[in-house]
Amino acid sequence: MKVAVISDIHGNYQALESVMQDVKNKGCEKVFCLGDLAMAGPQPRMIIDFVRKQTNWEVIQGNTDKLIADFSPEILENVKNHFPVMAKALADDVFYIEDDKKDYLRNLPEQKELNIEGVKILLVHGSPRRNNEDILPDMPLSQVEEMVLGVDADIIFCGHTHVPCGYQTNKKQTVVNVGSVGRPMTGEPKACYVVADFENGAFSIEHRFVNYDYETAAHIMEVRGFDGADKIAQMLRNPTTRHI
Repeated sequence: MKVAVISDIHGNYQALESVMQDVKNKGCEKVFCLGDLAMAGPQPRMIIDFVRKQTNWEVIQGNTDKLIADFSPEILENVKNHFPVMAKALADDVFYIEDDKKDYLRNLPEQKELNIEGVKILLVHGSPRRNNEDILPDMPLSQVEEMVLGVDADIIFCGHTHVPCGYQTNKKQTVVNVGSVGRPMTGEPKACYVVADFENGAFSIEHRFVNYDYETAAHIMEVRGFDGADKIAQMLRNPTTRHI
């Protein structure tokens, strides 16, 4: 069975649309979505509506989904202290996204365990320990092994960093960061996701890099009009940083 594993859409419908066409072309039967559906993106409401209508998706909550769902002045101040432009995006998203969509984000599970073709799978957003913990390329293997300590899964899928990578632990567990659909950090503005092929207890992993109409996405982002929207739009054109 082929499964598409996606993460970090961040309200980018143009990117998701192109990825879903590639998913169809690759013959994937299911989609696993690792969260961060909406925040600081061109069309967050459209993405939430699209995702929650899907019947063959497994979806978990990302850290920014939780920020939107559980929004408070304290959360806003904390984000502002670290990433001032993202704080402005969060405040606008909370105003812009309807309550039923916030309820959907609030009720998503933080993690999910699955079994396909005899392979034990764990879906997380950041790491098994925290939804905002980074799993990045070129980390010491011991650090990754510490993050997955005690996890009973053959493969752990994560996102959050927007940077694709993978690890094989000494316990023969596979850890795969699937990258980002909506704000990729791959050196060029191509949406990134994973195709996982499961068969008889074995699996293979392929990172896919998909062209999409990032200029349209950036223009829609600019039109949102809040202070800093133009800077986020520029991140879609020239993806050199996750947060500002």
